[in-house]
Amino acid sequence: MKYRLSIFDLERGQVQPVLVTDRLIEAPNWHPDGSIIVNGEGRLFRVNPAAPDLVPIPIEGLQDLNNDHGITPDGKILILSNSPHPNTSTIYTVPYSGGTPSRVTPSRVTHATPSWWHGISPDGRTLAYTAKRDGVFDIYSCPVEGGAEQRLTEGFDHTDGPDYTADGRWIWFNGSRQGSMDLWRMHPDGADLERMTSGPSVDWFPHPSPRGDGILYLAYEAGTEGHPRNHDVALRLLNVDDGSDACLIEIFGGQGTINVPCWEPGGGRFAFVDVVKDG
Repeated sequence: MKYRLSIFDLERGQVQPVLVTDRLIEAPNWHPDGSIIVNGEGRLFRVNPAAPDLVPIPIEGLQDLNNDHGITPDGKILILSNSPHPNTSTIYTVPYSGGTPSRVTPSRVTHATPSWWHGISPDGRTLAYTAKRDGVFDIYSCPVEGGAEQRLTEGFDHTDGPDYTADGRWIWFNGSRQGSMDLWRMHPDGADLERMTSGPSVDWFPHPSPRGDGILYLAYEAGTEGHPRNHDVALRLLNVDDGSDACLIEIFGGQGTINVPCWEPGGGRFAFVDVVKDG
């Protein structure tokens, strides 16, 4: 199988393939300078869509980066999640050009680990992430430089994928209650929780558009357990104003397709990764 990085243009309804590689690449972020960040083989790479190639970003001391990474709103800092051992993940920040990372969340095996990054507030001051504490996956937030974390969800079987709206008023995430994985939203302090989807599909990784009018998300078929890779999935767009929901494209992908914020800063396009089957 080969892995393909592509751009979806909303206005044209067209897909532009950017790069096809034998390497397993995942989770595109779109930088304000126009480049796209992906992870693969425990590293991060920068891709210039105009001259596509996987250019390694030098990060000292971290060789097990997973697909939960992102970029601060000003484009100056990368946010990383590093998983050197099974069921571990620690959040770090590093300059966009690379260099020495700074740890944000605890890295020891304690009640306050592991943590997987997913969102950052529009003012660049607060991180939202999924964390496993005392055996339960919930949504948490903390200052971007680290410090005391705040638990934002409770009463879920599992939560993941928190991402802020462009105005900072809401955090969207996927959460499971009574076996149904749906999209939810809440205010950044955890207040005013609302369930936003309730259909038969298994919904993951909501990403609010920078324009504020839609939520891009990944939908699996009913009955899917977790968010597996190499699976038939759909990329869907939920209209926040009227609640309508449209399928943009059906692909073979899943884990790694849009795990993290993937919109172009202007909101007219987004990047995604799918799998090209051999033959």
